Amino acid sequence: MRFMIMHKNDPQTEAGHPPPMDLVTRMGEFVGEHAKAGRLVDGAGLGASKTRTRLVFCDGRCTVKHGPYRGENELPAAMLLLKVRTREEAIGWAERYGKILGDGELELGKLNEPWDIGLMPAPEDPPLQMLLIEKADQATEAGGRSSKQKAGLTRLKTEMIKAGVLVRSLRLHPSAEARRMVFTDNHLRTLDGPFAESKELIGGFAVLELSGMEEAVELCRRYAEILGGTLELDLRLVDPNDPTM
Repeated sequence: MRFMIMHKNDPQTEAGHPPPMDLVTRMGEFVGEHAKAGRLVDGAGLGASKTRTRLVFCDGRCTVKHGPYRGENELPAAMLLLKVRTREEAIGWAERYGKILGDGELELGKLNEPWDIGLMPAPEDPPLQMLLIEKADQATEAGGRSSKQKAGLTRLKTEMIKAGVLVRSLRLHPSAEARRMVFTDNHLRTLDGPFAESKELIGGFAVLELSGMEEAVELCRRYAEILGGTLELDLRLVDPNDPTM
């Protein structure tokens, strides 16, 4: 089974401070361990809300708002990793994606690169990696999109792949199959989905192939410990059949 462990943005990240090097080292060991074992599928961290852009679609119109901003409807239904030259290029693709879906909300967040967290100097003119987050709505929480929407998204994704923009995508199962894990000093309290909302901005995620929910929960305990032991994680099932995975 494929699971996403997703943590929320924290005040230090929101203030633009790089993570402590000890945290970077320990998370690197965690990622390396599971990559070596063949369990790691994907993973990334996101920057502060000032690096993000929110797109709201209503009655055929798109409103674009650049951060910083607070979390609102932050329950994700899907994520697409885009590699572009500029934020404007990413917004252009996101607008086309959102118009296929109709009324709803998307977010674009810049991924943290090694130079953003102090691991190496920034290269000259690097590509921009952006995470396009499709927010959950009544349709996705009920199990999916319409046939017309699916066909439109498939055509757009094919175009994005040919253009070298779409690196991979992740479609999540409805939150009814999810588990929210609240850690306080490494003590765990769990809440079963569905979740009406999530107000906190996504701070980062890891996607792993695991045997089942029990193994996923145990992995979350270690993940939470690395991140300080007091935080909230969402544990979501990922659809393994997306052709762009």
